[in-house]
Amino acid sequence: MLNLRMHHFVATLGLVAIFGAAPARADDAPATTVTGNLELTSDYVFRGLTQSWGKPAVQGGVDLATASGFAVGTWMSSISDRSFPGGSVEWDVYASYGRQINDDWSWRAGLYGYVYPGANLDHAGLPSRSLNTGEANVALSWKLWTLKYNYALTDYFGVDREQGYRDNSRGTSYLMLEGAWPLDAQWSLTLHLGYTHYSTRLAVPNADGARNPDYADIGVGAKYTVNTHWTVLGVVTRATNGRFYRHTASFQNAADTLDVGGTRGFVMLQGSFQ
Repeated sequence: MLNLRMHHFVATLGLVAIFGAAPARADDAPATTVTGNLELTSDYVFRGLTQSWGKPAVQGGVDLATASGFAVGTWMSSISDRSFPGGSVEWDVYASYGRQINDDWSWRAGLYGYVYPGANLDHAGLPSRSLNTGEANVALSWKLWTLKYNYALTDYFGVDREQGYRDNSRGTSYLMLEGAWPLDAQWSLTLHLGYTHYSTRLAVPNADGARNPDYADIGVGAKYTVNTHWTVLGVVTRATNGRFYRHTASFQNAADTLDVGGTRGFVMLQGSFQ
């Protein structure tokens, strides 16, 4: 069940979606584009950490953008209940506004909500706690490169005292830089750099003696454009702070552990439809 803060957050995004997508008068109505996407991936890696416990995932969403700069969308992915007890789906909702500065530069700011229907820590025998998370973000883009800052408006994916931390995790941030180098009409190289800074620490060190969950992640990939709608992407990722993440226990069975970060690789088939 969504907690009260997330109800308010999703309601806010809903209002933005309604007003952002509402038709204007015929003489000043902005052009609107609707784009759908579908992905099949061998591993769902988010900010350097697997969300599917190293297993394949199915993903897809719909985005709406107007010439005036407003954009709204929704996206879903299968996930593992080992990381999200009681859950099997991540449902994202988001809204933003941005403008072109010139031919090369642009900016965008928005809100993003991560919702996990049915997921709650009480499925793992812990005090009832949703893993739903809301963030605000701002991004600056130059050509095919984007620098983006994300700030958690709620606890960060359920991290708080009930999970053994000193305090709640509101204010956790993620800074990332990503972009691409086109090699020819079909091939391009991709690069992703990110850093997660938690606003709290473990009250007691984990089995490897680590308290601090902060980490950096890097992803290097190659993308091949099959045709107008389909691309294939191969990526190798690396997340630091192995002392904290290499023996992450499943919420379903504490003896079932996985290095959710470390060095990982995945292959993704991406489809885009307009």
